[in-house]
Amino acid sequence: MFGLHLHRGADLLFATWVGLICAVPPCYMQTDFQLPAQAAELKSAKAILPIAPLAVNPLTADLTDDLLEQDRPNLLQAIDHSLQYIRTATAEKRYPVAGITRDRMERSLVRFRRLVQISRSAWDLQQAVSREFDLYRSVGRDGDGNVQFTGYYEGVYTASRTRTDKFKYPLYRLPPDFGSWRSPHPTRAMLEGSQRLAGLEIAWLSDRFQAFLVHVQGSTQLQLTDGSILTVGYAGKTDQPYRSVGAELVRDGKMKLEDVTLQTLIAYFQKHPQELGIYLNRNPSFVFFRETNGRPASGSIGVPVTSERSIATDKSIFPSGGIALIRTEIPFTNPVTGQLELRPIQRFVLDQDTGGAIRGAGRVDIFMGTGDRAKQRAGLIKGDGELYYLVLKN
Repeated sequence: MFGLHLHRGADLLFATWVGLICAVPPCYMQTDFQLPAQAAELKSAKAILPIAPLAVNPLTADLTDDLLEQDRPNLLQAIDHSLQYIRTATAEKRYPVAGITRDRMERSLVRFRRLVQISRSAWDLQQAVSREFDLYRSVGRDGDGNVQFTGYYEGVYTASRTRTDKFKYPLYRLPPDFGSWRSPHPTRAMLEGSQRLAGLEIAWLSDRFQAFLVHVQGSTQLQLTDGSILTVGYAGKTDQPYRSVGAELVRDGKMKLEDVTLQTLIAYFQKHPQELGIYLNRNPSFVFFRETNGRPASGSIGVPVTSERSIATDKSIFPSGGIALIRTEIPFTNPVTGQLELRPIQRFVLDQDTGGAIRGAGRVDIFMGTGDRAKQRAGLIKGDGELYYLVLKN
């Protein structure tokens, strides 16, 4: 271990089982993971601060980037995506952040990319970054740097272009008159119980909870019955608030907080199918989609997210597209048992996404990839850690 105070939710309002994925900004997923008062208190210009002179620098630790040797090309690609963003007019409007200018962030990305290319090992990269970069630490949810981590993923589901006896749960396009809808918008129960969206169906899924998960994730790959692949992404949402299904089960005493994972939620509704409609309708928010023509899942800054190299944070206080260093625990497969086990990591990532409940200085969501394995791993990430940003020395 490397000094993290990892726990499983004694002080959490709700420990979520999954984060967000969003093919088109803005993302919306809400996780209710930290207390609203804490988020509001720490949502300030002082969300990240230069590490204190006497503080332990994580770049001097023995733990190094565990993925570098096997996915250096992916890290370089993620850096390129951030460079693509940082050179846009949108980025110009969002900077400076915490005194960091866009020009300085661009130079940081360019130099970091070069170091990733020429470093012979993860240790060499870490030492070079330590010499050439300043570290800014997130103040966390408590002012002491404690950050709560979750994972998110892009799902893959079987679907049909037409409704059948098996495929009867639709995903809908954004209504053409959506901009003129009166506020507050209809709730999920109102929309699903009416004909207001008839004719806007993109595809039909065979499982109602799977269709709901696509609403949670914001994008997905659909394996159609004709063998083709259809990709859909977020197009918009109603102005109704998101309420977590897991949180509702906890509030009703149906599950314990520490037991809530995506797997346990699926198992619960398989055992109690009569309760599915009740709990889904407690979430009044409703999401609309668009076809993305095979485009990779993308983050809120408009560039593709990279498996285990992209994170989602509050973009109002953290540098969009910036280079970050995370220290937390994520699941790995035990080669002997085949089971997923949490292990500590220290890893370079790029800040390329956000979400409706990824608010304040104490929340980070890690993109874990596409498909079932990514789903399993993402659902097990709900612990504490630390978040740092790397900026080239002046």
